[in-house]
Amino acid sequence: MSELSVDHLLGIKYLNEKDIQLIFETADHFKEVINRPIKKVPSLRDITIANLFFENSTRTKLSFELAEKRLSADVINFSAAQSSVKKGETLIDTVNNILSMKVDMVVMRHPNPGAGVFLSKHINASIINAGDGAHEHPTQALLDSYSIRERLGNVAGKNVVIVGDILHSRVALSNIFALKLQGANVMVCGPKTLMPKYIDTLGVTVETDLRKALNWCDVANMLRVQNERMSVSYFPSSREYTQQFGVNKALLDSLDKEITIMHPGPINRGVEITSDVADSGQSIILDQVQNGVAIRMAVIYLLASKIKQ
Repeated sequence: MSELSVDHLLGIKYLNEKDIQLIFETADHFKEVINRPIKKVPSLRDITIANLFFENSTRTKLSFELAEKRLSADVINFSAAQSSVKKGETLIDTVNNILSMKVDMVVMRHPNPGAGVFLSKHINASIINAGDGAHEHPTQALLDSYSIRERLGNVAGKNVVIVGDILHSRVALSNIFALKLQGANVMVCGPKTLMPKYIDTLGVTVETDLRKALNWCDVANMLRVQNERMSVSYFPSSREYTQQFGVNKALLDSLDKEITIMHPGPINRGVEITSDVADSGQSIILDQVQNGVAIRMAVIYLLASKIKQ
């Protein structure tokens, strides 16, 4: 069987196109598994995984935990809010204490960019980055591309626009890397104040007119405005943001073609998209959630198979 070129999943930028295709093919298999009456496989019965979440998370944490349990792994959950981190313990000490319990794999979300890379150099366990600050969120980008592939047949040659808060979004950066690696055309759309300074180096088109962006694209991936990462205001008001960059059913219906709508969640209904868009037939938001479990099962399984060797 083929194997990944990496020992950790730290970011999409460390993967190649073959890695992504292998993850997708493995996810196809696991998607069949999770739709069976008995949804478990004994693949990782002897693997212990620690979920370390130093930032709040609901969907990603639940999705990883479900993926791990579907693979029959032993799971340890760690939340920084109830831990010794609050007492001043360092990241390496925290993880080493957990590893002394003989953990094989660490799934980590951390507020600092590069935390996963730092950890991978200091501890002897396979690391999966579940989001590091405003840097990368690789499994989200993989499940997004997988969902596009499922809906449209493939990703290569498709026009994908990412709309919203590009500056603070780890989802945007990982998606840009993943989509370009697979041969998609990528555009970003949002207020100029929410575009990172380095956007020109990423090989994407920048558009500030939402209607033009939607008429160009096959898929629109709608991002929420990440108010929790903002110390200053980047636009006058939520109402004004919604008027310029929010998608409603009337706007979708007025386009020249039917496009696919995605959202990594959590959705701020009525801000970046309205409920009638989120719940419409053009939306694949719930497919993304289901595909997240299959993709995370695939990533965990492929990395664990390298540990066993």
